[in-house]
Amino acid sequence: MAMDLSNIPDLGSRQLLAVLAIADYGSFIAAAAFLKTSQPALTRTIKRIEDVLGVSLFERTTRRVQLTPAGREFVAVAERVLNDLRISVRSMRDLADQQRGQVIVAAIESVANGLLPRIIAEYHIARPAIELRVREGVHGAVLEDIRSAVADLGITFVDELPDTIAMVPLGREVFHAVMPRQHRLAPSRGVTMKQIAREPLVSLPNDSRTRRTIDAAASKQGITLQHAVTVTQLATVMSFVRAGLGVAIVPAGATAGFNTDGLKTLPIIGPTLSRNLELITLKERGLTPAAIGISTLIRSVSSIGRD
Repeated sequence: MAMDLSNIPDLGSRQLLAVLAIADYGSFIAAAAFLKTSQPALTRTIKRIEDVLGVSLFERTTRRVQLTPAGREFVAVAERVLNDLRISVRSMRDLADQQRGQVIVAAIESVANGLLPRIIAEYHIARPAIELRVREGVHGAVLEDIRSAVADLGITFVDELPDTIAMVPLGREVFHAVMPRQHRLAPSRGVTMKQIAREPLVSLPNDSRTRRTIDAAASKQGITLQHAVTVTQLATVMSFVRAGLGVAIVPAGATAGFNTDGLKTLPIIGPTLSRNLELITLKERGLTPAAIGISTLIRSVSSIGRD
């Protein structure tokens, strides 16, 4: 079958890099300095790209250059194309042993702190020439990294997925209660949601999926939790609990990656609170040998905070 070239824009890697530089710096002047070109030349380059695409990529304001919605989509594509090109060139140069390349893994914060460090360490020992990048973030950010092909693999908990995403179950991530060692509940072997409801909580924001999971479980039992203090990072949750501000409900994996001195971690019982974790990839994007290797290692891990 003949290749259809009618819808392929005539753009080169230098032009893609120009768009990324302006997006990063938010300034034509700064981007031109980085690219070692003049501002008028860079302006002409962007004008030509916009003409080829038929859309505006940037909005110019008096203080800063900002991406348009079309520009944000194009930046994601440009990053993917340049990254894949760089990896492919590197792979071709060392095709004999396939030991070079780059793997980008996107993961929710509890997994990035709990599960991934030992997996990444094991993988790095086996294939030290592979460049590894981990992008930790909330569920939505992980999903977007895979959807836009910024990351090769993602680890997150999944409710519903677009048809373009493939997933492999990894197991259940359970939640634990964390409290100061001197807390009155600390001597227990486990705590119920009803017991936790009597305590002030240090919590993540109410728009986070972790918080929604916790609140939904409480609501199912007819319980209202006391969210006394809200912070945005799990590390801050641990610090506030250590300071005696309250109890926290966190994914089990999170406790492995933070300093737990002075803290007591207890399982939540009657019933257990958990969520399903999945390894996700973009269906239309084949994995590199390096990405397949780390995917296999992640899938072989026997326990991810399972009860």
